[in-house]
Amino acid sequence: MSYFLTEEQEMLKELCAQIAREKILPVRAEYDETGEFPWDIVKVMAASDIYGVYIPEEYGGFGGGVMEMCIAAEELSRVCGGIALAFAASALGAYPILLFGSDEQKKEYLPAIAAGERLAAFGLTEANAGSDAGAVETRAQLDGDEYVLNGTKQWITNGGEAEIYTVVVRTSKGTGIRGMSCLIVEKDTPGFTFGKKEDKMGIRGSTTRELVFQDCRVPKKNLLGREGTGFVLAMRTFDKSRPGVAAQAVGIAQGAFDEAAKYARHREQFGKPIGSFQGIQFMLADMAIQIEAARALVYHSARVVDSGAKDIGKLSAMAKVFASDVAMKVTTDAVQILGGYGYMREYPVEKMMRDAKITQIYEGTNQIQRSIIASAVLKESAAKEKKA
Repeated sequence: MSYFLTEEQEMLKELCAQIAREKILPVRAEYDETGEFPWDIVKVMAASDIYGVYIPEEYGGFGGGVMEMCIAAEELSRVCGGIALAFAASALGAYPILLFGSDEQKKEYLPAIAAGERLAAFGLTEANAGSDAGAVETRAQLDGDEYVLNGTKQWITNGGEAEIYTVVVRTSKGTGIRGMSCLIVEKDTPGFTFGKKEDKMGIRGSTTRELVFQDCRVPKKNLLGREGTGFVLAMRTFDKSRPGVAAQAVGIAQGAFDEAAKYARHREQFGKPIGSFQGIQFMLADMAIQIEAARALVYHSARVVDSGAKDIGKLSAMAKVFASDVAMKVTTDAVQILGGYGYMREYPVEKMMRDAKITQIYEGTNQIQRSIIASAVLKESAAKEKKA
């Protein structure tokens, strides 16, 4: 089926599908079981130039954008949503540099990210700063030409594995979201260590850890943008990255659907394949409809973001909400179609259901996304009324 992809995008889609099929599929159950980080797959993706698909050519990338990032994330996630995060989470960590970095900062960090030589990660969430992103408490006090960081970040994807971290910190007390800034922190910086590695329900092929800062000194030149723009930076980063989460969700849903359709063709009950029964047929039809609708919204949102449009928050949120809700519904139905087999780890759909759940939670829960959407809708309505 054509989705009006360019020749280069079709090639990227086929390449990622091949990597997923040949390299990820044989090991996904092992990584899900052990929770280890998939460095062997990272090396394959790096050798195939996957990490640079959304990075400009002048910084060693492919020159694509959010659309290319979504294509890669979807195809990799179709086989394993967890392992795919080794790519997608690095993009999340790189976007603050792409959006707010100086030319010097971009030249210093983006080529290594594009080559897959150094992974990136984004550090925003804390114990008391989840949905309330403005509640960040990690402090960065300017001391001469250095910021001194103290605090802890929680649930950071690629934590401990990435070498480049874009970290949102508080540089001013008592000024709310205007007191937040963002710094680039390298892994080997003294005073920067890692806390516990989380034991997760899903996406277990991805590492999630705490970032711990104890009198960690970071050069002032590592400040992204200006002081006080950290909250804006985080929100603009999410506007760019949320279609990627949505693409991950679509990929997981498609993978589960493929397994369910195959099972329905081969599994026989009452002397017939269960796919011949109307109840199963209607489930498969609804799953297919939902996936296609989600993919269309994801691709549309990615193209709008890449067009340079300014007001993209609502559309990015819509794509994230719809696709992740679809992923949860489709994977749950896939388990139902496989019945008792679907509940067993020998079959991949139970893993896909576990992997799907996080897409409704991270990078802004779907409840927060609905608040963003509603706020934009009401604002647009007021603007239309004023013009009338």
